[in-house]
Amino acid sequence: MADRIRVLVVDDHPVVRQGLRTFLDLQDDLEVVGESADGRSCVDDAVRLGPDVILLDLRMPGADGVAALHGLREAGSPAKVLVITSFTEPSAVLPAVRAGASGYVYKDIDPPALAAAIRSVHAGHVLLHPDVARLLVAGDTRPGAAHLTAREHEVLTEVARGRSNREIARALSLSEKTVKTHVSAILGKLGVQDRTQAALHAVRSGLVEP
Repeated sequence: MADRIRVLVVDDHPVVRQGLRTFLDLQDDLEVVGESADGRSCVDDAVRLGPDVILLDLRMPGADGVAALHGLREAGSPAKVLVITSFTEPSAVLPAVRAGASGYVYKDIDPPALAAAIRSVHAGHVLLHPDVARLLVAGDTRPGAAHLTAREHEVLTEVARGRSNREIARALSLSEKTVKTHVSAILGKLGVQDRTQAALHAVRSGLVEP
């Protein structure tokens, strides 16, 4: 029980919430700890329940998904956010990704793939479809990460690929302690708080191919 990934389901349709709960609760390593019907209650419930991952619908009455993401950031919630949406237009999810979502999936996703996506986001990976990644890169006019060292560029590239410190150490023939030091330096130089934000920066600045 202690190792289960705690999930908060946020959608304004009760039947969608119930369907997601029914499937996710069948997974040995996933546990739905709550349901929210809009962005405002999402923030309140996230603070109260402390989920690991939030499954977030984008379009809801009142406070929508993007408003919820901003609220979660202001509230200091450490939960990873996976957007689950019926909108297939890439531009529709860009505001959510820019607001801190770790990725997105479509509502017609196969249930096993959804469970895998939740596990992936919880592990710190960034789930961006190539079309969204390209839009992020095209729309980002910042100067990139030229102030990183060559080794930090290499480490950041591996972070953006979703690899753990141990995997990065193995790939680059470094110790885990050295990788951890590089990651800390990268976060400081980029002015970001976690690996997810660093990975998004890498995609936006063109360090990693979409």
